[in-house]
Amino acid sequence: MKLICQKKTLAQSISTVQKAVSSKTNLPILKGLLLESVGQQLKLVGTDLEIGIESYIDAEILEEGSIVLSSRILGDIIRKLPDEDIEIEVTENNKTTIRCKNSEFTLVGQPAEEFPDLPIVEEDNAYIIAQDLLKNMIKQTVFATAIDETRPILMGVLIELKEQGIHMVALDGYRLALREAKVRNEMENKAVIPAKTLNEINRILTEEENHEVKMFFTDKHVLFCMKNTRIISRLLDGEFINYKQIIPTEYKSRVKVNTKDLLDSIERASLLAKEGKNNLVKLSIKDDEMIITSTSEIGNVLESIQIDLEGEDIDIGFNSKYFIDALKIIDSEDIYLKFTTSVSPCIIKPEDNDNYTYLILPVRIVS
Repeated sequence: MKLICQKKTLAQSISTVQKAVSSKTNLPILKGLLLESVGQQLKLVGTDLEIGIESYIDAEILEEGSIVLSSRILGDIIRKLPDEDIEIEVTENNKTTIRCKNSEFTLVGQPAEEFPDLPIVEEDNAYIIAQDLLKNMIKQTVFATAIDETRPILMGVLIELKEQGIHMVALDGYRLALREAKVRNEMENKAVIPAKTLNEINRILTEEENHEVKMFFTDKHVLFCMKNTRIISRLLDGEFINYKQIIPTEYKSRVKVNTKDLLDSIERASLLAKEGKNNLVKLSIKDDEMIITSTSEIGNVLESIQIDLEGEDIDIGFNSKYFIDALKIIDSEDIYLKFTTSVSPCIIKPEDNDNYTYLILPVRIVS
């Protein structure tokens, strides 16, 4: 194989496909990237057998071929080269020479035949979504997935595709995040995508409004296509929890509060809450005021916020981290907090739209 390509586009492509490469694998071939000529393009592939990423860049293909090179070393070399055209040449015994201006590197690669094939996903029934919308929906749900491997299904995000919209749901047993959007498509489907996959997609996606992402599904895999990049991931097996049964439909107290004021106050209260066992902060809601307190062995803190209360007074405790995680990703200036009892879940919703729901289970307050 022999080709010439631009340094900048090659470096960007390597950075993208490296996101699928695991440094912990025991298989040496998986620590490499596949480089393969495809027409007048160079295809780069990285995989850890759970997720695979393909990226295509324009190149002048002088001789067709393929090679697997160390992901780490190749990435380090290309990033350090000057911003000039790069020539890559593969000769006998997988010897690969990389030339750029006054620099020349020679690496020993591995045969492309040993690199695992990515799963085949037929591209015949696409669900199309705006790139900036998908990025936002991932950001507002994936943080609530479980990290405990005892319940693998909760380590992913449920995606429900409907003709009139899309739902994304994540929960870990202590909190739930639901994001809804109106997207007109003819396809309907339901699948649980690993949080790891969505986190990598989120890093690759830009917020450009005029670009789209196409999603294709099989029973076991999902394919995301965007610009010159394809991401293939396995789906999680199992039945996702019926989240609709968890979300309360009634409340006895509803609080309207400024999002930033509440976030700032809970973040300050959490400075002492972290010294306790469960990051506990207590909310005392009465009339037009919310008092936020936290007590630990080294001291206590009290914060006061003006609110609009509709309904009953309530005292309730929460893990401060869960509240902070939710408030950080809500874009609205004001939010509603809905309560039923001091031992029932709290619902957080933006004041100006109904497309986001966050649920947190309380921590029992010991008198």
